[in-house]
Amino acid sequence: MPELITYRRSDRVSTITMDDGKVNVFSIAMLRELHEAFDQVERDGTVALLSGRPGCFSAGFDLNVFQGSQEDALVMLRLGATLAERILSFPAPVAVACTGHAYPAGAFLLMAADTRIGADGPFRLGLNEVRIGLTLPWFAIVLARHRLSPAHFDHAAVTGAMFDPAGAREAGLLDTVVDAHELDACALAAAEDLATLDRAAHAATKRRARQDVLTELRAAIESELA
Repeated sequence: MPELITYRRSDRVSTITMDDGKVNVFSIAMLRELHEAFDQVERDGTVALLSGRPGCFSAGFDLNVFQGSQEDALVMLRLGATLAERILSFPAPVAVACTGHAYPAGAFLLMAADTRIGADGPFRLGLNEVRIGLTLPWFAIVLARHRLSPAHFDHAAVTGAMFDPAGAREAGLLDTVVDAHELDACALAAAEDLATLDRAAHAATKRRARQDVLTELRAAIESELA
């Protein structure tokens, strides 16, 4: 894999680690490499474990791209939206090791994954678009309504409220919070457990359980980017 991510395969788990040396913004290059990594997971027939750099999972879309050409902005948005869609519908299980901060598009991937283990610490997670002058995309609203608890969805979306890891677990952004020093081992153990699932049954059940939200998500992506 190219330099913005590393790809490491064990027997049953492929670990995709994002590290741009800063805050893991979703540039066009980063998103293309992530799609390539998930292509490789499919070829390898493994479970995917997506991770970030210590202290930061992802700070979301590269805002500098929004300041450039509309064409580049649309390319970046489409790559990010379809990556979340791809993770939500991925035929193999997808686990996330949330290594720190995750906002706003970083949270999109948390809401799409099957299992989310987060590091405890002074981290902020959430959908802070309205706090930085952006309207939450339609496809993100679909993901948030699907994954956040009803008590947190509206408040998180319309106020841009940010959560610490414990609050993120309560809201539905994370499933488990562990000590930062234990994150890698706990996330790998969770991914190894997912690897014991019957793959065909998992894929078929995922399609059934998420059929309605995936249909709504695809329509939202096309509507947003039309």
